[in-house]
Amino acid sequence: MINICTCAQRIPVNCLRNRRNSETHSAPSLAEETRSEHHSPPRHIALVTMSLLYTVLGGSLLCALLLRDFFPYLWQDLRMMLRMIASDFVMRSYAKKSPHVSALDIFLQKVQKCPNKPFLLFEGRLITYSDLDRHSNKVARAVQARTALKEGDCVAILLGNEPLFVSLWFGLAKLGCTVAFLNYNIRGKSLLHCFQSSGAQVLIAGSGLRSSVEEVLPALREGNVTVFILDDKCTTEGIENLNDKIQAASDQPMPLSLRSHVTLHSPFVYIYTSGTTGLPKAAIISHARALNVAHLFTINGLSSTDVIYLTLPLYHSAGSLIGIGSCIYQGATVVLRRKFSASQFWDDCRRYNVTVILYIGEVLRYLCNVPKKDSDRDHKVRIATGNGTRADVWKEFLNRFGDIQIYEFYGATEGNIGFLNYVSKIGASGRVNFLTRKALPFHLVKYDSEREIPIRDTNGHCIEVATGEAGLLISKITAKTPFIGYLGSRTLTEKKHLTDVFCMGDLYFNTGDLLMLDHDNFIYFHDRIGDTFRWKGENVSSSEVADVLLMLDFVQEVCVYGVVVPGNEGRVGMAAIQLQSGKDLDGAQLYEHVVAHLPNYSRPRFLREQSRIETTGTFKHYKVVMVQEGFNPNTVHDTLYFLDDKKRTYIQLDQDIYNCIISNQIKL
Repeated sequence: MINICTCAQRIPVNCLRNRRNSETHSAPSLAEETRSEHHSPPRHIALVTMSLLYTVLGGSLLCALLLRDFFPYLWQDLRMMLRMIASDFVMRSYAKKSPHVSALDIFLQKVQKCPNKPFLLFEGRLITYSDLDRHSNKVARAVQARTALKEGDCVAILLGNEPLFVSLWFGLAKLGCTVAFLNYNIRGKSLLHCFQSSGAQVLIAGSGLRSSVEEVLPALREGNVTVFILDDKCTTEGIENLNDKIQAASDQPMPLSLRSHVTLHSPFVYIYTSGTTGLPKAAIISHARALNVAHLFTINGLSSTDVIYLTLPLYHSAGSLIGIGSCIYQGATVVLRRKFSASQFWDDCRRYNVTVILYIGEVLRYLCNVPKKDSDRDHKVRIATGNGTRADVWKEFLNRFGDIQIYEFYGATEGNIGFLNYVSKIGASGRVNFLTRKALPFHLVKYDSEREIPIRDTNGHCIEVATGEAGLLISKITAKTPFIGYLGSRTLTEKKHLTDVFCMGDLYFNTGDLLMLDHDNFIYFHDRIGDTFRWKGENVSSSEVADVLLMLDFVQEVCVYGVVVPGNEGRVGMAAIQLQSGKDLDGAQLYEHVVAHLPNYSRPRFLREQSRIETTGTFKHYKVVMVQEGFNPNTVHDTLYFLDDKKRTYIQLDQDIYNCIISNQIKL
């Protein structure tokens, strides 16, 4: 027997070490094999893994390409829907707080957060958030000391674009009052109507509008109206100057108890809109609606670092609710200008480092009509928001002034429906996504333009138009999409109602606009129906213009409508006139009359003299054919006239004048 221990002792130590090392390298243990398999996979496993990886990557790329081809706006839609959800969450949080957070409270929050931040830049003056807050306190105290105003009362203001407009607005809101924004272009009967329909017993007017106030002063005094004017030189009996009282008043904060009952549903402002009744109507804007409109720019990417250039009138919702409201909501800055100037527009943008501009359709066209300059693209404007831009103007604007994100939108001041073109599709007024359809139930229905009513089927229900076909836009009135309507007679509001649309008892808001939805879910504005047309960015009531013309002793009957002028947005005013028997048309007298009673955008530029104005079977003026015929003397056999501002009269329209208008040699 061999002694194992003895044999082991005979093996040299170094040989044993070498042997162990050799065995270690040549024969790994089971654990080591297992560990090695995990760290060094066989080649076929690596190939399978790589194949799977490439398949996943290829599939992802293919899906991305398919999404791009079949759903090119998917990511923009998802982003917009997330912003809409976030906006709704914020509004709900405002409503849950006690007391509710109003539009004024948002401003006061910004005053606390950034008191020294520039709020308004106006004619070389810099007004901070704190400055405006203190001045609005002075306004509130001055008015409070001289009136018996209480929470819920209305005050009408008649001012142009200036910081005092905003001070009055917020100062009166601090008293718990609703503010009626009067259009400073209107005078006489229209001005008096607007004031009286607001229910106000106090009128505050700017210094440059004294003559407008004096025209209606007798009627105001009969109604015991308190009239203030911001003019130190006014000595007219019945008008009190407010400037010195504001300057002497304290700027200490107003007690919250003065507006303790104001909620999101309380009226914030009244903004006037033209309608088919012949005179402007006061649309009721609640605090909730004001906040929703102000949030529009947040969705568009507005931030606190932006500078907004505002040339639109503050009495208009685009100027006040979108311009000022959006600025406050984000804590941004507004460059305020008295009136729009195409020649100075870009100089102002460069001077104040403007990043956001507001427009109506005419604004972009006016800017494109200014002679080209080498500095056209030298600016910091990145966003433009507005409505009414034609596709050709849109393209020209971008080609000339650079890569500016244009966010076109559709909406009415008093309406419960609105669309936003958040992908900047040229020519579109908005885009419809899944959430839009759920949140804003709307339909486009067939409309009879001759009878001016929706077309209904044998069951009495409205008929939806096909995709790509223009139809009347109607929006369902619900608790989440209310139509507050107009101040005054309930009849004014009910005229915008459309009932039994698709089933008995349903209720819709009639926008009075024809729109078209295409296969890609973009919506386009097509036309405006009824007795209202749009010119120079303003809604013109044909009934109101007709009433003014009928005041002349040589006019028997009038039919006012809008006609298209190539190269111009909207429709310009035209009037068919039937003269009194034995009377002649006095062009000079007619000119002086319309200038005295109508703002520039409402004055009919063309006249059509007719021996008899035809009416429909329901005794409405037959406008369809006249609108189509326009003002071409080659196709219109009646005598035509044109408003000549230089000669201050209406002159006969011949082919040469017509050609000059069409070629834009004569500006309208």
